[in-house]
Amino acid sequence: MATLYTEQTKNVTKTWLLMMIFFIVIILFGWFFSFYYNNPNILYFFIAFSILMNLFSYWFSDKIVIKLAGAREAKREEFFDLYTSVENLSITAGLPMPKIYVVNDDAPNAFATGRDKDHSVVCATTGLLSILNKTELEGVIAHELSHVGNRDMLLSTVVVVLVGFVTIIADVFRRSLFFGGNRRSNDKGEAGGIIMLIGIILSILAPLFSVLIQLAISRKREFLADASGALLTRYPEGLANALRKISQYSKPMAHQSSAIAHLYIADPKGSRIGKRITGLFATHPPVEERIKALGF
Repeated sequence: MATLYTEQTKNVTKTWLLMMIFFIVIILFGWFFSFYYNNPNILYFFIAFSILMNLFSYWFSDKIVIKLAGAREAKREEFFDLYTSVENLSITAGLPMPKIYVVNDDAPNAFATGRDKDHSVVCATTGLLSILNKTELEGVIAHELSHVGNRDMLLSTVVVVLVGFVTIIADVFRRSLFFGGNRRSNDKGEAGGIIMLIGIILSILAPLFSVLIQLAISRKREFLADASGALLTRYPEGLANALRKISQYSKPMAHQSSAIAHLYIADPKGSRIGKRITGLFATHPPVEERIKALGF
């Protein structure tokens, strides 16, 4: 079984690979735009854009996630149990103390984000804190700290930014089809129509493939974090009971963004809606399978 340590190098490699794929996809978009509009300056812009977005996604993705989640910093005096659980488990795991945030939402949920263990964030909803006892809360926090230790939160957080930008660029191209300009598609003959068709297909498939990558990464990492979290607390029943309670809350989060859905410990759309989404388009593995993998 993969452990807290065996996946670290693999996830760092995956992160760099994802950034390279993003760079290549953006360059392809830039080349096609420059060819389609007969303007080589567009390609140069896309090259600069892809480099800046990779840097931006690495350094500022955690701040973007916190903003999208609508989270606020948790004070020790106000959230003592949460604070002490994170503090104690961080020491046990040999990790630096992460920043702690909360989201004012009745739906029980939590996530971790940040580019590395020295710049990590653990966030929980007020609904989670209200329904879990101490051992269950520790199980959830251990799960999130395992994301930090496994270094897969960088991969998942970078995905938020990169997938979002690929989707935006594809949308820009689709909208541009309705406007005139110095386009090769204006030329007579079949060539222009073929170029336009390729562009439409590319603009549709690019964000779809990006989302599929995002979802595949999410499902695998949840099983690993469950196992690593159980090893950290030495009490897998706590996490199993927490997952069971979380799954019993069927309403979606009031404040949610689909861009960061894969970061949460449970689907923020709610269990009833989440059960209808299966296969490739599920952001999380079924709770029953996760509990069974923990031995319950």
